[in-house]
Amino acid sequence: MSPRPYTDTQPMHVAIIMDGNGRWATQRAMPRVAGHRVGVEVVRKVVEHAPTLGITTLTLYAFSSDNWRRPATEVSTLMRLFRSRLVSEVPRLLDNNVRLTAIGRRDRLPLALADALGEAEEKTARGTTLHMRLAIDYSARDEILRAAQRLASVSEATREDFGRALGGEYDSRPAPDVDLVIRTGGERRLSDFLLWECAYAELYFTDVMWPEFGPKDLESAVEYFQKRDRRFGALSAAG
Repeated sequence: MSPRPYTDTQPMHVAIIMDGNGRWATQRAMPRVAGHRVGVEVVRKVVEHAPTLGITTLTLYAFSSDNWRRPATEVSTLMRLFRSRLVSEVPRLLDNNVRLTAIGRRDRLPLALADALGEAEEKTARGTTLHMRLAIDYSARDEILRAAQRLASVSEATREDFGRALGGEYDSRPAPDVDLVIRTGGERRLSDFLLWECAYAELYFTDVMWPEFGPKDLESAVEYFQKRDRRFGALSAAG
């Protein structure tokens, strides 16, 4: 992967809601877990292509806190799939100079998965080409609540303080604010994903299901971003 030099028309932090795995499989008369298995293959392609578009941070919504409500068999299969792919992909991440971290709760994850996350984070800690963040057992509202509790004794906390508090105990180096959110699968909502970090993010929704999402689709989302006039509350150059 060769990263493209950064310009202010490129999104540095892209967050993706990887939606549509189960529906993609159901439409093909396949079990829902088959869609998840294809979906993890797509992750590899997107991770390897992202730096060529100038992306330096990529946050992937893998499993929300509300996803525990899904059938137990689907959840347990997902957890095993996450663990096996973490273990198998670490050498590839190292080859591509990718740093992996996870956000969200870990106390409810299977111990084997939590251990695999910790090992992957430790082994890839020196990666500089791309910071890949996995949101697992993640809820933005819960993270905001926990950050507020951590800062309860701070009388004049700043936005920067709050951003650091969102990192929690697992990552003391918070990621930059999100520039671009991509949601696949046709839905048009954030679903409790990075609500604080997405304050000024551009939103890109596509009907493409995640198992069919590829490098060209990522490029289309970046091209959409490049056409936006990002004013952050100010007036544009044209007034």
